[in-house]
Amino acid sequence: MKKINNKKGFTLAELLIVVAIIAVLVAIAIPVFTSQLEKAREATDAANIRSAYAEVVAEALTQSGEEEEITRTVELKQQQDGWQTEGQEANLAGTGLISGGDHVDPTINGTPSAGGTATITYTPAEGDTDATIVIAFE
Repeated sequence: MKKINNKKGFTLAELLIVVAIIAVLVAIAIPVFTSQLEKAREATDAANIRSAYAEVVAEALTQSGEEEEITRTVELKQQQDGWQTEGQEANLAGTGLISGGDHVDPTINGTPSAGGTATITYTPAEGDTDATIVIAFE
């Protein structure tokens, strides 16, 4: 009788090598994924701040006679303090408010913090002072 040598499947060594390669790839991918996730949170925060800024500017431009301070607050989603993405603060500078022929650029106070807030405040011009828009991080 002839003995049949059945050699199906992988050896233990081959399986261990595959598991080791996968472990190395996961160890590399997790920090990259985490940093990209934080950048996405920052982009969301910046978009929400720009949206609130546009809302404040639109309301300031459409005020009829009553010159009041306008404020909007945005809850931040990011989980790390400061900006992880370069140039994010420049993106918030916006185009400013055109008020009576004057161009008002926003003033940015502070830096964002994990779980913090951003408050956008428009203060109308009074007497000799110009109108101001402040984006303050708390």
